[in-house]
Amino acid sequence: MKKLLLLLIVVMITPFAFGQFSFGPRVGFTTGKLSSDLDSISASMDNSFDFGLFLRLGKKVYLQPEVIWVTKSSEIKYNFGGSQELKINTIEIPVMLGWKIMSLGVGNIRIMAGPSASLVVDKTIEAKNIADPIKEADIEDMIWHANVGLGVDVLMFTLDVRYQAGLTEVIKQVNNANFNLVGNTFKVSLGWKIL
Repeated sequence: MKKLLLLLIVVMITPFAFGQFSFGPRVGFTTGKLSSDLDSISASMDNSFDFGLFLRLGKKVYLQPEVIWVTKSSEIKYNFGGSQELKINTIEIPVMLGWKIMSLGVGNIRIMAGPSASLVVDKTIEAKNIADPIKEADIEDMIWHANVGLGVDVLMFTLDVRYQAGLTEVIKQVNNANFNLVGNTFKVSLGWKIL
């Protein structure tokens, strides 16, 4: 709770330090893949949509924190037979540091990078023909990512394209076996600067 309060205070004070800010909603499309250290499984990730809010602080160099609701669905297949479907709802909080590298008159081109934390708020698992499956407790409650991307602003619209690499595992261990299941995603989002 103290960390959340500190984050809110920083977000409220930062616009005055940076001098310029914009705010608005954003929607996104996510596609990606899962990888594991185990040869006995194959994992896939479904395409999904997400939505949230962004706050951009600064002009040439800017800071952009976001709050995004993300639903990810995945299927894990076992070579010995059976599979599991996982559905995870998360609140993702990226904090991007960006630089406007080119002005277009009515807009600009940007580059950005930064970390993101995904707080898992709901987990659903459905097992098919497997006796000892992954359990909800095996899925981590906090997942960290690193993001790099490119953005374009035109008038009040902002388009971001990002690659997101998993820094921590979605699932570390299942029944004393090291899964080391990591997700890497490609994200496209469209935002509307209402302020």
